[in-house]
Amino acid sequence: MKDLTKYRNIGIFAHVDAGKTTTSERILKLTGKIHKTGEVHDGESTMDFMEQEAERGITIQSAATTCFWRNCQLNIIDTPGHVDFTIEVYRSLKVLDGGVGVFCASGGVEPQSETNWRYADDSHVARIIFVNKMDRVGADYFRVVRQVRNVLGAKPLVMVLPIGVENTFRGVVDVLTRTSYIWDETGLAENFAVGEVPADMVEIVEKYRSELIETAVEVDDEVMEKYLDGIEPDLDTIKKCIREGTVAMSFFPTYCGSAFKNKGVQQVLDAVVDYLPNPTEVKPQPEVDLDGHPTGEYAIVDASKPLRALAFKIMDDKFGALTFVRIYSGTLRKGSTLLNTFTGKTERIGRMVEMHANDRAEVDVAQAGDIIAIVGLKHVQTGHTLCDVNHPATLEPMVFPEPVISIAIAAKDRGNAEKLGNAISKMVKEDPSFHVETDEETNELIIKGMGELHLDIKIDILKRTHKVEVEVGAPQVAYRETITKMVKDSYTHKKQSGGSGQFAKIDYIIEPLPAGSGFEFVSSVVGGNIPKEYIPAVEKGFANSIFKGPLAGYPCLDFKVSLTDGGFHAVDSSSIAFEIAAKAAFRQSMPKAAPQILEPIMKIDVFTPEANVGDVIGDLNRRRGLINSQETVNHGVRIKAEAPLSSMFGYIGDLRTMTSGRGQFSMEFLHYAPCPRNIAEDVIVKAKEREEARRKG
Repeated sequence: MKDLTKYRNIGIFAHVDAGKTTTSERILKLTGKIHKTGEVHDGESTMDFMEQEAERGITIQSAATTCFWRNCQLNIIDTPGHVDFTIEVYRSLKVLDGGVGVFCASGGVEPQSETNWRYADDSHVARIIFVNKMDRVGADYFRVVRQVRNVLGAKPLVMVLPIGVENTFRGVVDVLTRTSYIWDETGLAENFAVGEVPADMVEIVEKYRSELIETAVEVDDEVMEKYLDGIEPDLDTIKKCIREGTVAMSFFPTYCGSAFKNKGVQQVLDAVVDYLPNPTEVKPQPEVDLDGHPTGEYAIVDASKPLRALAFKIMDDKFGALTFVRIYSGTLRKGSTLLNTFTGKTERIGRMVEMHANDRAEVDVAQAGDIIAIVGLKHVQTGHTLCDVNHPATLEPMVFPEPVISIAIAAKDRGNAEKLGNAISKMVKEDPSFHVETDEETNELIIKGMGELHLDIKIDILKRTHKVEVEVGAPQVAYRETITKMVKDSYTHKKQSGGSGQFAKIDYIIEPLPAGSGFEFVSSVVGGNIPKEYIPAVEKGFANSIFKGPLAGYPCLDFKVSLTDGGFHAVDSSSIAFEIAAKAAFRQSMPKAAPQILEPIMKIDVFTPEANVGDVIGDLNRRRGLINSQETVNHGVRIKAEAPLSSMFGYIGDLRTMTSGRGQFSMEFLHYAPCPRNIAEDVIVKAKEREEARRKG
């Protein structure tokens, strides 16, 4: 049985271009996992193995690998930084125990850094911070430390200080041990000299050392009392305190370096081992019932307990479907049979592999704490629980955001049509934020995603990975509908056509709810005017109707139906009659409740050179944008705004034109808001035109 205290399940995450993948490559080289370092800018990194990743220089899907450092097994996941792929970060954080947040020394805390940090907070993942690219022009370690405190609301614990900055960056000083590490000009990670603190840094090192110890001892009352009495704890005690504080997320040990120049990465690896939690030190995963309610039981990290494993990623490659799982408790053996509690079906484990990016090593046994991939599971999807057949349990599931953008696609010819269906089926399994549906009336295939880049990549994968030629329509916004007025109404469904008839009468109130409430149904029927067995049918009728609103046929949000009274017939009433009555009642009453169109509003974060600020703000205003803040940052200005998704199509091209190619932006869904009347009218007209075209076609 493996020693779980020697395990570290960690993720590496950050904003686009902060150097996550480069940091991962250096870690693999230092740990002996690879012997030649691949560079992102050359399209040769180990972890970015998709064609699209190599070409664009970005990470699209999380990649997993295993390596060793100081007798510890590190299971590492390198995650994407682009906002359209945050689903990869979210589901990776869900199964990790610790993380390394990488920040660019000149860019600082950038938009996606904030989103990833928020996800990590929600998932209770302990982190250390690595301020990368200290050799870049404009690098400022202390500014990034301040931003971590002010922007993220986190408490950075400065563990190292840089020696030099920008082109003079040579190494770091370990504040705790008062030791300097200076690398030579060969660019090799192992070529460094260990020495004393440079004379011009003694004062600042002592200042930060005092702050470090004062912060660390706060986690242990006994140690703090001795420290206040003038007794400084020994090195092991301080490290123990830092570990406790890091695991509790009271503070975040902060390091700096240049991954590209091989400087400072060893200190990060040491910190992973010294301060990030092993699987037994994190809060156990809660178990839930089939309705998602907590049972009060937990998956204790112990190889001798019944098996509990969570599938967090599906990947299809040339060898077949791979299901990545995190084992929380128990032991998994090749050839064993497991229960999928979501489907109720059993799955036999044929082959298990330990992943190294897109290479693999077969294993026969895996245990609590391991992250492995299982080959050939047929009915498992992301978020499903695999468990011991004799001890069934379900782990807390993952919740994924709804897509906000869609486009219609079609196979170019009959030969591509069959391939398209197979490819789409695989892609939906791999990515829970990628949805596909067929328009029943036009028979068009509609793909939905989190942004333009997300769908652009999906189409690229269809064409190149799956060799499917498709025609692509214009992007469509995922509008929604809601109501603004309460309506008290009644509906009677009566049908007589020989034999037994149908009868159902319902009295009800439809009323608006606050934004984000969804759909609610309550019944206050008393006295048996509607038999209890028919009330679920009324709820089902309304619930099935919300997908087609009264104005333009978009799904309805944020309203409540209260069933107050009704009537039934001893012979002619049935569940189906009451369900039909509810559907007709929806169509009758929703138009009376002052319905309105809602549009997705996006959170926009734009970087622009200072000279172009006026043009960028003017353009955002024309797009119905609301400017929330401006902040002067290194080399430019960062503008935070909100804008409707419908006005942001093609924005990156316009931004590049305005800023001579130097502008950047990120965008993520914020909330739904009412459309202005002229926009809503246009949406309704277009919906009616599509409806008319369908009838004629």
